[in-house]
Amino acid sequence: MKISNFFLPTLKQIPSDAQIPSHKLMLRSGMIRQEGAGIYTWLPLGLRVLKKIENIIREEHNQAGINEILMPTIQSADIWKESGRYEDYGKEMLRIKDRNKREMLYGPTNEEMITAILRSYIKSYKELPISLYHIQWKFRDEIRPRFGVMRCREFLMKDAYSFDLNHEAAKASYQKMFLLYLEVFRRLGLKTIPVEADSGAIGGDLSHEFHILSDVGESVIYYDSDFDMIDPSDKSNFSKLSKIYAADEGKHDPKKCSIPKEKLKKAKGIEVGHIFYFGKKYSEPMKLSVSNEKGNSVTLEMGSYGIGVSRLPAAIIEVNHDDAGIIWPDSVAPFQVGLINLDPSDKKTNEASDSFYTKLRENNIDVLYDNSEERPGVKFANMDLIGLPWQLTVGKKALSNNNIDLKRRSDGKRQEMSLDSALDLISK
Repeated sequence: MKISNFFLPTLKQIPSDAQIPSHKLMLRSGMIRQEGAGIYTWLPLGLRVLKKIENIIREEHNQAGINEILMPTIQSADIWKESGRYEDYGKEMLRIKDRNKREMLYGPTNEEMITAILRSYIKSYKELPISLYHIQWKFRDEIRPRFGVMRCREFLMKDAYSFDLNHEAAKASYQKMFLLYLEVFRRLGLKTIPVEADSGAIGGDLSHEFHILSDVGESVIYYDSDFDMIDPSDKSNFSKLSKIYAADEGKHDPKKCSIPKEKLKKAKGIEVGHIFYFGKKYSEPMKLSVSNEKGNSVTLEMGSYGIGVSRLPAAIIEVNHDDAGIIWPDSVAPFQVGLINLDPSDKKTNEASDSFYTKLRENNIDVLYDNSEERPGVKFANMDLIGLPWQLTVGKKALSNNNIDLKRRSDGKRQEMSLDSALDLISK
């Protein structure tokens, strides 16, 4: 993509209402635009990151045999009254009426709807287990939206739901999703810690949140210091992570904690995912049951599994930035390479830059090509701000040796080399 064709409204000044690094950088880099309290437009740069994250989540769920569906944002109040949650949920639920005075709501979550869907179709134990997921926008009328997309009212969420015949099978589905989450976050470049947590409005007696440690986190968690020694990017460590003690402040009981005081650490965490096992909390009042092998009616066991898709870009930025801007992990970067033409007015530089742009695209490398008339300093600053993993600079000095200048954003290391050598390095 040539920058002349790409809508990238970067800001030089830090917005006065932005308090945390991710909010400041997402506004400055032109990723998002605020439309109201806790409501944002995702601009082209931000949307590209959001889609990369969605694709990783989708790939892992599809590979695990979890079927994708798409439920509507607007739900009938009737199914919430069936489950008993309609009056209990609180003011976070946006309640509305259509022109026929039917009570509706903008879905804050989908346990009731997915239960009603399964109730219509499955009748036999032979159809189990079933797991479904969707990625959809939701709305919760937060009393105090803040920190940009980290805590907003309209947000994109992946929620999955499992349906099993008995408690043992439901626990197996829960464990399967637990490991799937570790793999999703590993691919996103995040070091997450699974934390025993309260189930809140969802309900149930088994729940884990997935946190990244950050000074701007809103949750206080306690964890075993052994976690600091684990590399979650190594899949062989998944079994260790499931055994490391970690709990949120509400679940941490010093009297029952088996971790010695000298190993127990307290920190702030950003929640990026939450999984629940709640058994028959929804299936029982909503009469979701099947016939077992003896012909008897059995109420199904359920679990739900959420990932805050639209808060993930902010969470990733919080642990991947410096004074100059964002440092995207390769897997979610909006572009792999920023190609900088230092002097578009120079014929040789311009021709070489255009040629390199074509070759990068032929090698299936996603590239943002800055062919603008801006000063070099402005170009470098913008590339650092938006945080692409690689910067490839074409200038007269390097071209005199038939080379280009390659910079790795994460460590700032620069190398002069041929384009073919750069392509090999970037591809790896």
